[in-house]
Amino acid sequence: MAIHRIAATPETVRWGVFDAAIPPVLTINSGETVILECVSGGPDTLPPPALGMEVPAALHAIHARVPRGPGHIITGPVAVAGAEPGDMLEVKIEAIEFGTDWGFCGFRPLAGTIPEDFPERFLTHIPIDRARQTCRLSYGVELPLAPFFGVMGVAPPAQYGTISTVQPREHGGNLDNKEIGAGSTLFLPVLAKGALFSAGDGHGVQGDGEVCINALETCLTGTFTLTLHKAVGAEPVLKYPRGETATHYVSMGMNEDLDIAMKTALREMIAFICARSNLSRQEAYQFCSLAVDFRVTQTVNGEKGVHGMLKKGLLF
Repeated sequence: MAIHRIAATPETVRWGVFDAAIPPVLTINSGETVILECVSGGPDTLPPPALGMEVPAALHAIHARVPRGPGHIITGPVAVAGAEPGDMLEVKIEAIEFGTDWGFCGFRPLAGTIPEDFPERFLTHIPIDRARQTCRLSYGVELPLAPFFGVMGVAPPAQYGTISTVQPREHGGNLDNKEIGAGSTLFLPVLAKGALFSAGDGHGVQGDGEVCINALETCLTGTFTLTLHKAVGAEPVLKYPRGETATHYVSMGMNEDLDIAMKTALREMIAFICARSNLSRQEAYQFCSLAVDFRVTQTVNGEKGVHGMLKKGLLF
């Protein structure tokens, strides 16, 4: 199958928006692979020259020429030939590579999980050791890296118009799910012609919750294989994002109310179990209570997230 590459340039990225009306920068066939170079951060997050951290030229060009939206810099969209609403897009994350030797993490007034406790601005630039796959914090702690893309999504339904990349929704987007890294698969409902996949918001490492508002924000390059699954009849193949890792099946729920996000993730897991096994809904609900771990994905994107983790081999 063909492998395509899209560099991050002012012509191939957009800043802060999803919209089904945005034309694709590339159209591929189902089963083909695309490498997306992604950059992160606005001018106010760049490291000062005194730190000696190199900023990609592409990021400077994007700052100068791309209108700044309300959210993230994302690369794409990539259309998949033949994709129509009701289909499902399988996104296999083949590989993730770092594009810089630094990242940033911080918070600002009126944002984060407890903004009432932290009304100030705080930002730290963190060096990345790509050879050792670690980063070192200013207070001496060294963390192992576990990179993933905070934003992976298709276009929302056309009737939504232009929406921010900040809030995750049924199209995916700013999921901030650290489980969906290299070697895992994200499944997304196709909601617009061509599917129109985009990615960005590179994270070097993140804890569940992403509580201060940032992970280790950095530039990443991702290799994605996009496979289309066609709908049969009028019923959509998939209505909500879900994931699969080497060890777990992953359900997701997003809502500004964390309780509703939890209920959505639970209902999605129950539906998944029932579709893949002979368990009744009652038995699946019980099994979730006994064996599925539900975790807070993030609490900082307006639409909060919960994800359920079902270990492979317990049921199927």
